[in-house]
Amino acid sequence: MNASAASPIIRKSLGEREMIVLMALLMSLQAFGIDAMLPALGEMASDFGAGGNDRQQVIGAYFLGSGIGALFPGMFADRFGRRPVLAVCLAAYIGLSIACALATSFDALIAMRLAQGFSCAGLSVVPAAIVRDQVGGDRMARLMSLIMMIFLIVPIIAPAIGQVILIFAGWQAIFYAMAIVGTLVAAWVWLRLPETLTEETRQKINLSTVTANMGQALFNRQAIGYVIGSGLVFGSLFGFLNSSQQLIGEAFGMGDYFAVIFGGAVLGMVAANFLNSRIVERFGARRVSHTALFLFIGASLLQLWSANQPDQTIWQFVPLMSCNMAMLGFVGANFSSIAMQPFFHIAGAASSVHAALRMTLGAVLGVTIGAAYDGTTVPLAMSMLICSLLTLLIVLFSERGKLFTRPNG
Repeated sequence: MNASAASPIIRKSLGEREMIVLMALLMSLQAFGIDAMLPALGEMASDFGAGGNDRQQVIGAYFLGSGIGALFPGMFADRFGRRPVLAVCLAAYIGLSIACALATSFDALIAMRLAQGFSCAGLSVVPAAIVRDQVGGDRMARLMSLIMMIFLIVPIIAPAIGQVILIFAGWQAIFYAMAIVGTLVAAWVWLRLPETLTEETRQKINLSTVTANMGQALFNRQAIGYVIGSGLVFGSLFGFLNSSQQLIGEAFGMGDYFAVIFGGAVLGMVAANFLNSRIVERFGARRVSHTALFLFIGASLLQLWSANQPDQTIWQFVPLMSCNMAMLGFVGANFSSIAMQPFFHIAGAASSVHAALRMTLGAVLGVTIGAAYDGTTVPLAMSMLICSLLTLLIVLFSERGKLFTRPNG
C-alpha cells in the first residue's frame, strides 16, 4: 500500500484492500442496524400498539442519536487513538443490540435505539479519520468511494436478512443478529487494525484545544458548505428510509417483495460509487460531484412529475429512486473528502463535527419527511427537489460561484 510516511505500521501490517473492507464493515454496522429493521417495523408497531407513522421512530431515533453522538468520538480519537474509540463503540453496539431485543415497551425500545445511535456514532466517524491519516486529495475520494461501494452492499442485503429472520423468529432476533455481527467485526479490529494516529498529531483534550479544533472544522467556509449540502441531500434519503416500509408495503402493496425492491433502489448507489472510484482521480471530486448534483435535481423533477400522476406504479417509482440514489453515490464520498481536505492534523475532530452536523441535519429532515407521509410519494419527491436546490445554492456559496474550475480538489 502507498501509505504516507507517517503511517509505516499500516504499510507493513494492513494492506489497502483489507483496510477498505474493514472500514466498510465498521460503517456497515450502522447500516445493518437500520436496514435490517425495515421489514419488521410493522410487526414491532403491532406488538407494542404503536399507530400511524410512529413505527418510523425506530429508525429516526437511531439517526438522531448518531447525529448528536458524532460530535464526541473525534476528539477522543485525536487524543487516545482510533482503536480505543472503536473498541468502546463496538462494545456499546453489541450491548445495546441485546438491550433492544429485551425491550418490553415501545418507549423503552425507542430510548435504547436513541442510546445506541449516540454511543455507536464513532463507527461512522473514526473510519474517515483513519483513511485521512494515510491519504488525502482525490485519492481519499477514490478510497472512500470503494469503502462506500462495499458499505452499500449491506443496505441491499440487510432487509432480506431481516425478512428471513422474521420467517423463523420474531423481530427480537434481528437485534441478536446485530450483536453477533458486531462481535465478529470487533474481533477483526482487535486482531488486525493497527493504530494510525501518530504521536505528533495527538491533540490535548482541554476546552481551548477542543473549541479551537472544532471551530476550525466548523467555520471553514469551503468545508462547511459541503457538509451542510450533504446533510440536505442525505436528509431526503433518510426520509425514504423512514417511510420505505409503508411506501413499498402499503402504498404500492408490495410488502412481500420489500427486500428485493428496496435492494433494487440501492443498486444505483453501489454502481455510482464503483464508477466514482474509477473516474474521480481523473476528473476531480468537485467536477464529478457537482455534475451529479445537477443530475440529482433533474431526477427529482422527474420524480415529482411521476408522483403527481394518478396511476403511478412501483415500476415508475423505483427506477427514478434508484437514479436519485445513484447521484447520491457520486455526491456522498466526494463531498466528504472535499470537506476533510484542510484538516490533516485534526482529522478526528473534523470528522466528528462534520458527521454530527451532517447526521443531525439529515435525521431531522428524515423524520420530518417521514412524518409527512400521506400514502403517496409526493412528499418524498418534493423534499428531494427542495433539498437538492438548497444544496446547489450552498455549494455555490462555498465555491464563490465557481463550480467546475477546480478539478483537482
